[in-house]
Amino acid sequence: MYIGMYKMGKINMDKALQTMIDNMPEKTGKSLGEWIVILKEKAFEKHSLGVKYLKEEHGVTHGFANTIVTLSKENNDTPDDLVVNQYQGKEGLIPIYNALIAIVSAFGDDVTITPKKSTVSIIRKRQFTLIKPATKTRIDLGLKIKDKPTTDRLENSGPFGTMCTHRVKISGVDEIDDELKVWLKEAYIKAE
Repeated sequence: MYIGMYKMGKINMDKALQTMIDNMPEKTGKSLGEWIVILKEKAFEKHSLGVKYLKEEHGVTHGFANTIVTLSKENNDTPDDLVVNQYQGKEGLIPIYNALIAIVSAFGDDVTITPKKSTVSIIRKRQFTLIKPATKTRIDLGLKIKDKPTTDRLENSGPFGTMCTHRVKISGVDEIDDELKVWLKEAYIKAE
């Protein structure tokens, strides 16, 4: 899910997501295309209902269910399209986004990157990070680190609500320092 400046405005599909799609038949019993057909027959109005259905009726794990529902949306946006659309008019934030994705991708093969309409969820067994281009000059990074005290920099979750426990506002790549990397790793470890 790295965003590059390509003529067509598209980005390369993230290796982790492609691996997840390739492993879907073995891990879930069906290919992405088969799951999309099933979801279209059900026509769930809400994302969460589709995820719940796949988990409860088919025993699909949350990460796979969330990815399947996201990729089955009517508008047929690819994960790449979803990310590109988030950064339209906010291209100055792309280096920050790419740096964050590089960090979390290096944590392990169990990291799943799931773009949505306005955010990118980073999931291990549970979501542990959210990346959102909040303004033209700032990314809000949501972290899920239960029982961690807030600081001036590691704020309460703000607009993320219960999806995250904390938020860090990032306006430049230079703000992705060792302290932030420790918080990201801590959130990853707790999502086990």
